[in-house]
Amino acid sequence: MREVSVGSSWCAHGPRDIDPAAKRLHIAFSILASCSARILDCHGLDSMNVTEAVLKRQAIRAFRPDPVSGDVVRSLLETARHAPSGGNLQPWRIYVLSGAPLNAFVAEIADKLSRNERETPEYDIYPRNLWEPLRSRRSKAGEQRYHALGIGREANGQAILEEHNFRFFGAPAGLFFCLDRRVGPPQWSDVGMYMQTLMLLATERGLATCPQEVWAYWPKTIRRFLELPDDLMLFAGMSLGYADETSPMNGYRTSREDLDTFATMIGFDGL
Repeated sequence: MREVSVGSSWCAHGPRDIDPAAKRLHIAFSILASCSARILDCHGLDSMNVTEAVLKRQAIRAFRPDPVSGDVVRSLLETARHAPSGGNLQPWRIYVLSGAPLNAFVAEIADKLSRNERETPEYDIYPRNLWEPLRSRRSKAGEQRYHALGIGREANGQAILEEHNFRFFGAPAGLFFCLDRRVGPPQWSDVGMYMQTLMLLATERGLATCPQEVWAYWPKTIRRFLELPDDLMLFAGMSLGYADETSPMNGYRTSREDLDTFATMIGFDGL
């Protein structure tokens, strides 16, 4: 647990230099600060900075059933609203399911899958005829998932992974991110920035997430279940909960390209 310092005069001058009333007030503040630090520790907030949250965050594909309180979810959503958006349009609309509604929704999707029902997405999740090096990056990430499942794509691994996806990987909360269908790519990127902000905040709180554009494959069912107005369309979903650290699905990390492969720095001394 981190050390907390409240003022320096008490430590520097000792009790004889401080009025008794001030001394009692100082002690009270010290106790309060100590208790606050313990509370922060319990929530994993005592030492995590933004860099640590970025490095710790990963797409979690197996969750514990422990519930996440509505107050915590509301706090995350409320803080994430400070994410940037062009022109301050704030184009995001978020729906969150938990408890009985989430169970009912997941059961409905499972029933449709069992009857081999499918729907058509309202946008292409990936470009058609994906090219290199994007194709290889996606393929390698897929191989890691199948390996963690202990089964190959050719041995029905894709169907099994799909089933896991469409039950939010067992997470106790499922989110849907929507936006007005009249907006363009810049506003889609705004929603992405909101999602990233939310995921980092969740990481700070000891929670785990998995962003899931795959939910775009169920636009009609989601629209009906959530009673979305006609002007909204679904962008993506997200699993939210506590990671199952024992699952092989969470035991690997996808690689990232070296800086020089994607960044060009111009005008810096020594570079």
